[in-house]
Amino acid sequence: MLKIGPITMKNRVVLAPMAGVCNPAFRLIAKEFGTGLVCAEMVSDKAILHGNKRTREMLFVDEREKPLSLQIVGGDRHTLVEAAKVVDEETNADIIDINMGCPVPKVVKCDAGARWLLDPNKIYEMVSAVVDAVSKPVTVKMRIGWDDEHIFAIENAQAVERAGGSAVSVHGRTRVQMYKGKANWDIIRQVKESVDIPVIGNGDVFTPEDASDMLEKTGCDGVMIGRAALGNPWMLYRTINYLEDGVLTPEPSAKEKMEIAILHMDRLIALRGEEVAVREMRKHAAWYLKGLRDSAKLKDLVNRATTRDEMADYLLTFAQELEETVA
Repeated sequence: MLKIGPITMKNRVVLAPMAGVCNPAFRLIAKEFGTGLVCAEMVSDKAILHGNKRTREMLFVDEREKPLSLQIVGGDRHTLVEAAKVVDEETNADIIDINMGCPVPKVVKCDAGARWLLDPNKIYEMVSAVVDAVSKPVTVKMRIGWDDEHIFAIENAQAVERAGGSAVSVHGRTRVQMYKGKANWDIIRQVKESVDIPVIGNGDVFTPEDASDMLEKTGCDGVMIGRAALGNPWMLYRTINYLEDGVLTPEPSAKEKMEIAILHMDRLIALRGEEVAVREMRKHAAWYLKGLRDSAKLKDLVNRATTRDEMADYLLTFAQELEETVA
């Protein structure tokens, strides 16, 4: 089992903290599909301290999602610590995660996210300040390095451990790679061998077999799944089963996928209201449709949907027609 501080997960599968995706609607589905730990999408320290309504909504944790990790990002020591205190004292998250892997320019320009990868001393300073200020376990999600010439993954993970961090998640790509190219699992293995705290591997886990291979080749304590779970929480469920008993459970039917898509939409509506949720659901619907035969023709209809019933009707009718065609 994966254990972070005093928190024990029921398995070693972790949902990655994907921006614009990992809100309570999707996290709860991931939890219902068996995921050991779900991670909330990144929230900036300054947004937390400004306390606007949208940010407070991003800090909401449904008790059914727990254990849950809530991720913060920032480049200033004072504001990062104060934001961590808010998460520690005013939310029911189990773990506080610090982002030092986000590659987008607007984050890096603030001396936050992946920018820290160039300075193990800053990592130690920032993580230790947060650890000293809060009671919840503190973890870090990082990339292996800034670019091929600046890969300080071992030094950075050791800085996290010295600072009192309870675990580190390692995405096997550099900042320059963004989400392209191949993830370097060998460096994840080197990180695991260099620290005593739990290491969670991330990057290029697209199938349950990939997850098993990562755990075997790196020795890491957990496996984090991100893009492969978009519109496909069955990837989480199938991975858990495969790691536990070596059996690959069947892929879902089109009808099963559309029913979960509608559940996802209904939960988004409860969070955002129908108009905003249906707009947001368009990208999710495309992910749920991915890989299904003749789904391309549905995407234009989905992108024009403006009501819950309209979207649901498109999805269910498509699934029914597809199953009749296959039959």
